[in-house]
Amino acid sequence: MYTQLLQIVHHNLLEKFRDHSDVETLSTAFSKLEDAEISTADFSFYTSVASVYSSKIEGEPIELDSYIKHKRFGIEFLPDYTRKIDDLYLAYQFAKDHTPSKENITKVNGILAKHIVSKSWKGKIRNQNMYVTTEDGRIEYIAASPFIVGTEMEKLYHDIDLLLQQKLDIQSAFYFASMIHLVFVKIHPWNDGNGRSGRLLEKWFLAQHLGPKAWFVQSEKYYYLNHKEYYNNIRILGLEYEELDYNAALPFVGMLNNAVMNND
Repeated sequence: MYTQLLQIVHHNLLEKFRDHSDVETLSTAFSKLEDAEISTADFSFYTSVASVYSSKIEGEPIELDSYIKHKRFGIEFLPDYTRKIDDLYLAYQFAKDHTPSKENITKVNGILAKHIVSKSWKGKIRNQNMYVTTEDGRIEYIAASPFIVGTEMEKLYHDIDLLLQQKLDIQSAFYFASMIHLVFVKIHPWNDGNGRSGRLLEKWFLAQHLGPKAWFVQSEKYYYLNHKEYYNNIRILGLEYEELDYNAALPFVGMLNNAVMNND
């Protein structure tokens, strides 16, 4: 079975996820997703939602109403207010037209991190230790050591490629999209832009299996509105990368499912 060939994406909770996720309810909710009337050929409302709320999770002081005025109607704001969100918007647009290969995942980080990291580090694997901290300075978790981060990412690229070759049902697609997101943020491969990249990658993978409706899932908004739960569900796997317990990942994996049920 293909799951036996996975190198880093854990599959042992898939059946538990199926038990906790009603396939008919999930399928019905997903099938009802559709683009917003405000969207045009040159403007995507839900890409704006994704870009704004994923950025807000990282502390950017941007509001959706203001960004829509900027992006849809051309109202000017100070460049620093919209620049990083514009970059993330472009990264989502790039992902819609490409597959999540190693090369393209690297390109996405380069696009979204254009005004976050120096040019020489865009899309480059970090070479120093990485600690993810809370707003009050507490350590949330310690990412993969710089000595293994490249190897861990190669495992993840392998698993993404393998899973993209499979025909996954809707529950499997949601499960593996969430697990890829979780593994990615635990590795934390880049100097910055990891959270934005992980949330984009999750939806990117989902769209490869379930089609363009996946881009209408307001997962980033759901994670922002439930950001304490979001970070707690990442934290409960453990502090040290080498000691992570992915058997505790079910609460995190269930959040993408919940986002579809609360997609308003």
